[in-house]
Amino acid sequence: MDLSLSKDELELQARARAFADRVARPRAAAVDRDEQYPWDIVTALAEAGFTGMTIPKELGGQGRSFLDAVLVTEEMAKACTVTSRIVVETNMGAISTVMAYGTDEQKRLAAKLVIAGDKPAICITEPDAGSDATAMTTRADKRGDIFVINGRKHWITGAGVSKLHLIFARVFDERGKELGIGGFLAVRDEAKGLRVTKREKTMGLRGMPEGELTFENLEVPASMVVMPPSGFRRGFAELMNAYNSQRVGAGTVAMGVAAGALDQALEWAKTREQFGRPIGEFQGLQWMLADMQTQLTASRLMLYAAARSRGPGGSAFPDPMLAAQAKIHAAETAIKIVNDALQIFGARGYSRDLPLERMARDVRMFTIGGGTAQVLRTLVASKMLGWKLPQTRGGYAPKPSMRDAAE
Repeated sequence: MDLSLSKDELELQARARAFADRVARPRAAAVDRDEQYPWDIVTALAEAGFTGMTIPKELGGQGRSFLDAVLVTEEMAKACTVTSRIVVETNMGAISTVMAYGTDEQKRLAAKLVIAGDKPAICITEPDAGSDATAMTTRADKRGDIFVINGRKHWITGAGVSKLHLIFARVFDERGKELGIGGFLAVRDEAKGLRVTKREKTMGLRGMPEGELTFENLEVPASMVVMPPSGFRRGFAELMNAYNSQRVGAGTVAMGVAAGALDQALEWAKTREQFGRPIGEFQGLQWMLADMQTQLTASRLMLYAAARSRGPGGSAFPDPMLAAQAKIHAAETAIKIVNDALQIFGARGYSRDLPLERMARDVRMFTIGGGTAQVLRTLVASKMLGWKLPQTRGGYAPKPSMRDAAE
């Protein structure tokens, strides 16, 4: 696989870097301190064409690739983690699911909102259904031409600022028979019965709200059901493909934060003097910098490969194995790179006057959200062993013996 960048990709990357330095970087500390969603940055991103890049041209987007979104995300993450999250959410994840499985009406609705800067919310996680997503209890009951949704979701990224919501719920027909898990589109402020009931107090990424949503007799027309070709019974696994692109995006944010931390550490190593010479001349620090760059390069190449891949059967989403591996590596090594950068700064790195303190808090999230590193390792191992992860009411678990190995 050729991982070199084209002229167009390099130009996009340079344009994103200039935007990040001019718009995102000066606002990053205030966004974190004030814990407010940066609407001014959202407007600037939309005006610059960095939202809805992956939406097809016929719907008003640019028809760009996931790799293009990755390139922009990395540059934003070097400057402001929240800004980079907005880029991910407006180009990957929920929006890619709607573009892959939605009706023409659903695609037009989503495209209009996202290109204007809306960050769609994926509503899956519940108090008792985190990694075990199939244990969700939120339900959608069919009543004629509408579905009535009741339940509660938490740790929903963008709660209170997102307009478009992709809600996952257990589906029941009019006789009360369970059909499986489906996805439903609802627009906040237009949908009665969708309430934000809590905002989480997070360690990092404080400008991006994480909250709890409550659905009380939320009515969603049947025309807003996002239905993969296989239907409710088997369609949940296909809808979850959204997380393959989301994982590439999350890994890229972590990698971008690490790249920004390394840039700062490298400049400090060149200019900070101790014992009469720059600290970068000491072999111990040189080895630290070399390891940081090596780890960063490995993460970048894995993310590029995942972004350019396609899943089994020509899926429109990144390959799940490559996406999982890339996120594991990028998220875990990013924590180490940021911590090592802070170490190179010594006592100054421990100060809140430098962005490294904020970056260390921000980057810690990415081994958790979008699939924990442990769950993703189970996914990778199961594919190595040739085992299926069976979908059950209790969730996903590897087959107990080789006798049950996948065909």
